[in-house]
Amino acid sequence: MAEAPVAIVTGASRGAGKGIAVALGSHGCTVYVTGRSQKEGDASMPGTIHATAGEVTRAGGKGIAVCCDSGNDDAVRALVDRVMAEQGRIDILINNACAIYDELSMPGNFWEKPLKIGDMINVGVRSGFVASWYVAPHMVKQNRGLILFTSSPGAAHYCFGPAYGAHKAGMDKMAFDMGVDFADAGVNVAAVSVWMGALTSERLLEMMAAEPGKFRHLEGQLESTGLTGHVAWALFNDPRMMDSNGRTLIGADAAKSYGITDIGGKFAPSFREQTGIVPAEFAAYKVK
Repeated sequence: MAEAPVAIVTGASRGAGKGIAVALGSHGCTVYVTGRSQKEGDASMPGTIHATAGEVTRAGGKGIAVCCDSGNDDAVRALVDRVMAEQGRIDILINNACAIYDELSMPGNFWEKPLKIGDMINVGVRSGFVASWYVAPHMVKQNRGLILFTSSPGAAHYCFGPAYGAHKAGMDKMAFDMGVDFADAGVNVAAVSVWMGALTSERLLEMMAAEPGKFRHLEGQLESTGLTGHVAWALFNDPRMMDSNGRTLIGADAAKSYGITDIGGKFAPSFREQTGIVPAEFAAYKVK
């Protein structure tokens, strides 16, 4: 058995994935950092899996970089097989990988943008299902685990168009349905989706710098990329973790309930408080 909790964070070269990985590292986790960017220039935004792994280690954990295309089922299977061979267990899976292109946030209707923006339904929703499919049997066997999907309020209101909305709504519903199966199995494994706020990601900070007037409303309203990682750690160690199984949580609300502060030592702003929009409550009805 591994000495430290073992986590996999997909899509961790930059953005939320990087922040979550480093946050888990600060709690002493061994973190497998996955993504496709191995050197600067591999993507339009800065960041690599190796740089993130190094930050995880410097934060107090052990970062292990693995080049893995989340859209390749065989690569995901090989990743899970490697983690089990090296560590003997998987405690936390963060499904964060998503195919996001620069054109997604550009002006225009969905049919006026490249068809490739729909890739986030594959590397996003489907890839999260595949990673969970490979990891779940190990978590069920060890009777312990947390599968967390990174989502956003875009699941419940218009944001960046239908591909983005389908991706986020899909993550929330998938967590719910996986949670039903885990509950039916009677195991201590939880599937949870977390709405993140506007993040201090490289992409958003660049957008804010380019169009300060357009994004002035976000000043002082950002959430750190690492907050969801601290929430994941708190959930995993919560004796009542299964109370959150199948639920979609507003990350800022969950953080506040655990006493986790964010930027400037303050609690992150909650989307619930800002807009009144809350995650869907899915029906418990189940067709046998």
